[in-house]
Amino acid sequence: MNTPGELGSFLRTRRARLQPEDVGLVSYGARRRVPGLRREELAQLAGVSVAYYTRLEQGQSGNASDGVLDAIARALRLTPDEHDHLRNLARPGRAARRPVARVETARPGLRQLVAAMEGVPAVIVDLRYDVLGWNALGHALLAGHLAADAPARPADRPNTQRLFFLDPHGRELYPQWDTEARRAVSSLRLAAGEHPEDRGLAELIGELTMKSPEFAALWARHPVRACTSGVKDFHHPLVGRMSLSFEMLRLPDSGGQGVVAFSAEPGSASEAALRLLSSAAVPIPAPAAGAHAGSGIETSTETGTGPHGGQDPAAERGRPITG
Repeated sequence: MNTPGELGSFLRTRRARLQPEDVGLVSYGARRRVPGLRREELAQLAGVSVAYYTRLEQGQSGNASDGVLDAIARALRLTPDEHDHLRNLARPGRAARRPVARVETARPGLRQLVAAMEGVPAVIVDLRYDVLGWNALGHALLAGHLAADAPARPADRPNTQRLFFLDPHGRELYPQWDTEARRAVSSLRLAAGEHPEDRGLAELIGELTMKSPEFAALWARHPVRACTSGVKDFHHPLVGRMSLSFEMLRLPDSGGQGVVAFSAEPGSASEAALRLLSSAAVPIPAPAAGAHAGSGIETSTETGTGPHGGQDPAAERGRPITG
């Protein structure tokens, strides 16, 4: 995931959104061949040589110091999320090894906790936004058209990004689809920078780029933002319009797993709609036994499978499938 092209694309998009006058530089009205700041202007602002910055943007300098990256981030006026993303992209050594994709499960205790959250739609996702579990109301809210036990089957496990960009239900569910699309791509960009070695994440991005022109266009703009809380508008086919707050809670020592929970303002029409949806929710079947609950990672056998059902080469070697 962290190729030299990714770093260059990110830096160019950030240079393009700034004009000389935005950063206190004098523009003498000369025709500019590219939008935004030139390389030499950014190098001047960051206090580095033009040659060095050019090598960095071209991916030819894999050991940039924190001081240099901090100076470039300040010059480009990066947000904290973008600053972290720059550091991830500028350290390609982290992606030297590209392991096979892993198939994950949520801990039984976590599934039990989510199931106990009555009146609160909740979904367990991994770093790729594969759905590892949901409670009945979470299933009814986001994917009632899918089987309630789908998260327990790795071969056809739902993925919230695929549902959003490739499933017609996803487009109908979100009346503010463009806004939610920017959120989705921003979160996926951040995940790609944090987990450059994850094959399953790379495959997901490739699939979405090929199948969704909207995703491909947004991905090219390189948005980066940790969308961990906010408000989402829904137009649910059963109960109509709802406005729900959401919180994404990433779990420590879980390999990137997290819980997304939704809530409605007390006494609001959205709360009434959520109660109505709860009455129609389908109970979630208990998952089949066999996964290693302690690690959250299924180990391979002689005929193991990857996250999309195909045979995984690591299975033939009888070792855990890791990310």
